[in-house]
Amino acid sequence: MKYNNDHVRRRDRLLAEQRAIELIEGAEYGVLSMIDEEGMPYAIPVNHVWDGENTLYLHCAPEGKKLRAIAKNPHVCLCIVGDVNLLPANFTTEYESVVIYGLARTGLDEDERMKALHLLINKLSPEHKQLGEKYTQASFHRTEIIKIEVQEFSGKCKKVNKAGRNQAAIDDKAD
Repeated sequence: MKYNNDHVRRRDRLLAEQRAIELIEGAEYGVLSMIDEEGMPYAIPVNHVWDGENTLYLHCAPEGKKLRAIAKNPHVCLCIVGDVNLLPANFTTEYESVVIYGLARTGLDEDERMKALHLLINKLSPEHKQLGEKYTQASFHRTEIIKIEVQEFSGKCKKVNKAGRNQAAIDDKAD
């Protein structure tokens, strides 16, 4: 996976690569964006798991709009949002986020599908592994796995200085 922040306009808001990886690993969900079969934008929240290398896995039903969109155009984008802190008196929000670009595909062999489901259980239900194994076996035939081969990812964050000033407003006045 290539960490590439070249397209982030605000250079002062770059998220450290290690923190971006922590968000990919730990976030409960992300919003998957793609182009649907009519050529329209389509985004949907999904659970994901990272294999620790170059692949993300998602689970879903064996049919639906998401799968039709991927079949037509495998280019996808996954946005993960980490810590968020709304600061109403400062008219701003502290945040951290990661945007992942990749190619999605389905039709994986049974071993890889089962591996992905085990990774999901380990991440999302680690205290229920035995029950998760039973559930996986019972629902395997009605579960599809989407594999996203990550091409690159970037990260961005905003932190307000300790004085509580809205640094963005200060920066905007300077522009």
